[in-house]
Amino acid sequence: MNIRSLTRGDGVVIGAAVLLFIASFLDTFDGSGSDVPNAWDNLGLVMSMYIGGIIGAALIVVTRALPQPRKVAGIELGQFGVALTVFAAWTAFWTIIDPLGAFSDTFGSSEIDTGSGLILGLIAALLLAGGAIATPLVPALQAALIPAPKPAAPQPYGAQPPAGYGYPGAPQPPAFGGQPQGQPGQQPFGGQPGPAQPTSADFSPFWFAVPVPRPLYAEDGAPMPIAELAPGTWYLAVEQGSQGLIAQTQDGRRGVLRDASGIQRG
Repeated sequence: MNIRSLTRGDGVVIGAAVLLFIASFLDTFDGSGSDVPNAWDNLGLVMSMYIGGIIGAALIVVTRALPQPRKVAGIELGQFGVALTVFAAWTAFWTIIDPLGAFSDTFGSSEIDTGSGLILGLIAALLLAGGAIATPLVPALQAALIPAPKPAAPQPYGAQPPAGYGYPGAPQPPAFGGQPQGQPGQQPFGGQPGPAQPTSADFSPFWFAVPVPRPLYAEDGAPMPIAELAPGTWYLAVEQGSQGLIAQTQDGRRGVLRDASGIQRG
């Protein structure tokens, strides 16, 4: 799971779910005394409005954080989560219109006021359903919830970059059975001066981040993705392939990023 793939819309969903959980412990009706019920005194109410909404939020967030969406009966878990949040908001709306429907045996037909548990629960359920539905549609909610780390500061002018992974142009180790390679244009030891090597390659590796989750495919052209690049994480572009940009993840896997539009260079 990659929490950096969570968006601002997912943050709204998480916050609304926490607010819904708190509301379940507040009074359902506006009354005094210790016998005023809350949502946990009515199994149907707490499971449909409160627990149903919380489970829906959990499915949405977990699906977003997984590298690949999970499906049940051909439907993604995130879609089940959105449906549960809408159902929770629908239940909250009708419950606050007729709050005595679930407690008619206890209070009879007396006139009472709606308690803070139902009011706060309705607000939280509407925020939850709104965040779940609007996240794929509103670009502002699709931004990364956790900002991407800043790339390393560039080298001062005239300084030599350190050799190693991620720095193009570093001296390469000698091939098996071959002669050691020196710096470009340097005369090999004991040999004749050769032609000067180019000082820059056609492609230089660079760090980049994707604006939205993008699939990473195998270099052999397999149709199924091997990983998903998440916004807010920096990846290394190692070369330009025929199918797209060859990228390497933090765990060392290489693959083809076929859609490189809108990427942010580090």
